[in-house]
Amino acid sequence: MSKEIIDFLDYLRIERKMSDNTVESYKYTLNKLEKESKKNLILCNKNDLKTILITNKKSEKVKSINHEITILRQFFSYHNKESVVKDIDLLKLEKNLPKYLTKDEVERLLNIPLVTPLDYRNKAMLELIYATGLRVSELVNLKVNDIDFEMCNLRVLGKGNKERIVPIGSVALKYNKIYIDEYRVKLLKNNLIDELYPNNFGRKMTRNGFNFILKELKKKCDINAYLTPHVLRHSFATHLLIGGADLRSIQLLLGHENINTTNIYTHIVNRELKDNYIAFHNRSRKGK
Repeated sequence: MSKEIIDFLDYLRIERKMSDNTVESYKYTLNKLEKESKKNLILCNKNDLKTILITNKKSEKVKSINHEITILRQFFSYHNKESVVKDIDLLKLEKNLPKYLTKDEVERLLNIPLVTPLDYRNKAMLELIYATGLRVSELVNLKVNDIDFEMCNLRVLGKGNKERIVPIGSVALKYNKIYIDEYRVKLLKNNLIDELYPNNFGRKMTRNGFNFILKELKKKCDINAYLTPHVLRHSFATHLLIGGADLRSIQLLLGHENINTTNIYTHIVNRELKDNYIAFHNRSRKGK
């Protein structure tokens, strides 16, 4: 890894106070691009970078390439070489609507058999993430004291270390209280950690660990729909909007900085309304 990349990562970490996960993402991307360029990244010219990115198009998604372009812009700007990337434009994204589970699929996922301490931990996690719409990184970083059972809310540290308070429903509170009071200590295996949900070895749960749990539960619950932690977040937001919640409230619950990010869920609801109209209205189809 070149000195220029190291200096830039230090700047992100120290000056811009980016999270460790974000800095690692930048590090991975810059290292990857430097290897593909076969020379120090800072020595690349505009044609070098375009060649790398065009080559990547064959195997990477447009969103991933745009992520690389965004990081390159910041990297070269930091080193006062903005002109190198000035004419490299972001690719146009296809507007794919977020995937989400139906309410029936959510019910099947949440109604897991409760036998072992791990079952109770998984139940508590699933109920909480669906009740609050947390990002998976926010979920695994929760501390025991972040849940206020008296006020029925949750303190969440989101992107950019911004804190928000999210209300929790009675069902999620109930299963998290049972889990904390009766089962959490059994999972710690004599380890001392503050995180609310330890992994199977009594250490801090990781995002990959939760992804694996979700993948296994998807099989057990016989859910055929695409399922990731972010799909649960989309399900939370979509079900709220369908139920009549206003967009501004959903924005605050999700921790979105920009209302336009939240606005994507209105397109899901509009599509669902149109589909229902076509399916059920007796004069909606051709030939009537």
